[in-house]
Amino acid sequence: MEVPSPDSRPVIACYCATFLKPEMLHIYRQITALQRCIPVVIAQKREQAVRFPFKPIHIVPKLSMHFLRRFWFRQLRDAPWQVSDREVRALQSILSNTDARLLHVYFGQIAVHLLPLIRSWKKPSIVSFHGADVTVDMSKPAYREATRQMLDAVKLVMVRSDSLGRAVAQLGCDEKKIVIQRAGIPLDEFHFRERNFVAAAATEWRFVQAGRLIEKKGLPVTLRAFAVFLRQNPNAKLTIAGEGPLLGELQGLARELNVDGHISFTGFVSQEQLREIYYASHIFLHPSQTGHDGNQEGIPNSMLEAMASGLPVFSTRHGGIPEAIENGVTGVLVPERDHEKLAAALLDAMKDPGFLSRIARNGAEIVQKNFELRAQARRLEDTYLEITGRGD
Repeated sequence: MEVPSPDSRPVIACYCATFLKPEMLHIYRQITALQRCIPVVIAQKREQAVRFPFKPIHIVPKLSMHFLRRFWFRQLRDAPWQVSDREVRALQSILSNTDARLLHVYFGQIAVHLLPLIRSWKKPSIVSFHGADVTVDMSKPAYREATRQMLDAVKLVMVRSDSLGRAVAQLGCDEKKIVIQRAGIPLDEFHFRERNFVAAAATEWRFVQAGRLIEKKGLPVTLRAFAVFLRQNPNAKLTIAGEGPLLGELQGLARELNVDGHISFTGFVSQEQLREIYYASHIFLHPSQTGHDGNQEGIPNSMLEAMASGLPVFSTRHGGIPEAIENGVTGVLVPERDHEKLAAALLDAMKDPGFLSRIARNGAEIVQKNFELRAQARRLEDTYLEITGRGD
């Protein structure tokens, strides 16, 4: 389909409370891939401006009394805070001045905060859920009710996986409103590259896990499984790429397991550095697990990038991961929180280089088929155009 002239492209207002945190690369990719629509961003604050260059961005900062307002909602009413009348007027002014035809709010809990705007604005709003925003705080009746009201108010609800869609439906959302909008991976940045698993068995195995150092990523399981693997393969190496609140705890566990000399905690790395780590590695680990607060994964972007690059993935039957990985075909899945089964799967696989090559290639094909960025951007544009009345 040809790209319409700029005058005919509808303006889509994309609301992110913070544009953007380092872990929100997938949102940046999604917004900047749009061609048949004109995205404008509205945010409370701007971060990572060099890493995520974008114009135009309209900043509506928190009011000076925001802390007291949030305290009143959360502590006295035990409910999620919502924007004030003054903030609603400021946001409506931006929507009017930019001639926005649609408001896309990223993250469910942010849409709850914006519920007064969603209700008062005369044009349609949609919300996209990404993982934790489906489950965290939903045990509190006031939070669950506010979320239900928001789901009733929006035109459409986007989710990254079928599992998140089922979770949103359980919150009371009309299932007819729920659509799957997959994360998009730029395959031109993650070219498939065959790994030499025969050479790895003769020299050293190199493992990698990438992502935020938080509970749902299952990093202690990774370290314990790696410790078991290391007993039979003393030259193995593990790279943990990412930053987060569990760094100190994980470093302590590595020392306790006596594997710290074989593990590299890189901290935050750029996409270019991450690609080099992927291409220098043999196996990608991501044993996701449900957090104690109910936090679950959709389909991890780092896992999809690793698959695209040619890394065989060893993960868990968790959240949306089985929608990308079929056990024994496009990767390997084990139960959550079971480091022994993960270690056993790794030890079995190292004896069969052909199996590793097969699941690596199949995994890359699945990413190309279902998660390619341009295809997903076109799907998103189709949704925008249909809602704004610009579709075919």
